[in-house]
Amino acid sequence: MALSDLLYPDNPKRKQELIQLHQELLDCMSTNFHATNELVGVLNEHLGCTITPIKMRESSTVKENCEIIIQVMSEIQHQVQKIDSDMKEKLEPVLYQKLYDIKEPELEKIAIAQRVFSIIFGEATSTAAMVAIKLLGSNHLTLSVSKLIGLLAQIGASVLGGVSITIIGLGLEMILHAILGAMERSQLLTAVRSYEKHLAEFKTASEKYQHAIHEVTSLVRQQVQ
Repeated sequence: MALSDLLYPDNPKRKQELIQLHQELLDCMSTNFHATNELVGVLNEHLGCTITPIKMRESSTVKENCEIIIQVMSEIQHQVQKIDSDMKEKLEPVLYQKLYDIKEPELEKIAIAQRVFSIIFGEATSTAAMVAIKLLGSNHLTLSVSKLIGLLAQIGASVLGGVSITIIGLGLEMILHAILGAMERSQLLTAVRSYEKHLAEFKTASEKYQHAIHEVTSLVRQQVQ
């Protein structure tokens, strides 16, 4: 047992809390990676995108993994904006406005989108048009992506952003290295509180993000059956 653990007996408990919070964060991130890849698959297959699927890197830090998912989420945002630009360029203003009119029947919107994709790709399926309309009209997805990008950036810049994805070995010691007594206790308390705050917000935002993606992917599965 370290000298600081003898002087401050709550430190081992704090360390364990930190490890547990870290693992919860990684589990949540892993689910987000999976959900993001689902959406990437839909975009690549039906809308002609070429976004590379992502994978968590166990040898990298929390911050580096946050940056991986931020990059692909930003690419998804870019592709949705490109779809919107194509629609605006190739449609008459009245038809373009219909795409965003909540009172307009979705089938009519899909027919309009399919017309544009037929011009772009030479031919287009109703599935591709439906995906485009779902992405363009989903404030839920747009807001959840933006929220999650912001939180991932905060987590990457937090106290534990430099910790390796693997929490064994030197990962935790990177924070605790050479810190003794009250300084270690203070550092641990700060880290735990910071992680608790980020994790609570991150879990909520992740659930909304995953739900928004599920809405799109489940519709695609129904459409192709």
